[in-house]
Amino acid sequence: MKFVVSSTALLNRLQTASRVINSKNSLPILDCFLFELENNILTIIASDNENRLLTRLEVVESDSNACFCINAKTIQDSMKEISEQPMMFEIDLQTMEIKGTYQNGTFSIMGQSADNFPQPNPTNCERITLEIPAETLCAGINRCLFASADDELRPVMNGIYFDITTENITFVASDGHKLVRNKALNVKGPEKSAFILPKKPANILKNILPKESDDVKISFTSKNATMTMSNFELTCRLIEGRFPNYNSVIPTNNPNRVIVDRLMFLSALRRVLVFSNQSSALIKLHLEDNLLVISGQDYDFSTSAEERIPCSYDGPMFNIGFKGTFLTDILNNLTSTEVIIELADPSRAGVIIPAEQDENEDTLMLLMPMMLND
Repeated sequence: MKFVVSSTALLNRLQTASRVINSKNSLPILDCFLFELENNILTIIASDNENRLLTRLEVVESDSNACFCINAKTIQDSMKEISEQPMMFEIDLQTMEIKGTYQNGTFSIMGQSADNFPQPNPTNCERITLEIPAETLCAGINRCLFASADDELRPVMNGIYFDITTENITFVASDGHKLVRNKALNVKGPEKSAFILPKKPANILKNILPKESDDVKISFTSKNATMTMSNFELTCRLIEGRFPNYNSVIPTNNPNRVIVDRLMFLSALRRVLVFSNQSSALIKLHLEDNLLVISGQDYDFSTSAEERIPCSYDGPMFNIGFKGTFLTDILNNLTSTEVIIELADPSRAGVIIPAEQDENEDTLMLLMPMMLND
């Protein structure tokens, strides 16, 4: 059998789908894409046994329907340098030889039978379904992903928590040191429910969603979720367990309130961080009348730095320590011109919120302090 397809359209889909494939797989067939051709529609599937990404592409022409597997790295590497043009693939379903023909040449690779490719297990569990704009889902994932953990002992922290109510949807991630809570005010669920999306499918969605414009349909059970987009369908296994009560760790009474230019604060922080202790990355913030003093030092190498930047603050003199790398992560993942830092005392978490919230968003970030020596 043979079919003709646009070379760049095929390669773009393959490169996106390949993000699902692990560098090392327990089953050799998982190093492959599954190609299913039916009625001039080519369906490409990649899987790692926990996540499954499906994409459909219309071919220019085909002479029959077929299913076969092809090594992901081989087909991508063979097509990378081919410019946009119609490409013809001829597949001998007896020998599994696959021949690719393009303007200046041909290549031949061996395929594998589609029978060995794992199929999804049917589930009879009741599914909860909701729709969310691609832009909203992308913003929620982008805001939270950096704050998720890599903790084998607490797997529930290793992803993004979707807290769904009939009023809004809240995205939450925390590693125990920092926490992000991002409320999407323009969407709501059919009922109160929740699930934890692991990091890998979150990263895959982060790559796909900017190119999507329609709503994303999310359908989930207690064990897995399916995200259906206009060009892709991602099915993933969810993290099972109960996510901690994130609202209980957010301090509510914070009398010391600072408003500071985000980029000015961020660049000063990066400069001072060079001179702080490399292992602890401790940064000291000193506040007095409309002045923020950022300092860091490393006793082992006798280095230190201090920067003073203007801010809006009229509270008492105040000192607090933070891990500088975590603080830069938080500031990098906010987009507002100014940020508000709310503080209670040096032993309680600092709350960082954008001075101007994005439309239909309510974003809050929290950072646990570090003890100061003096």
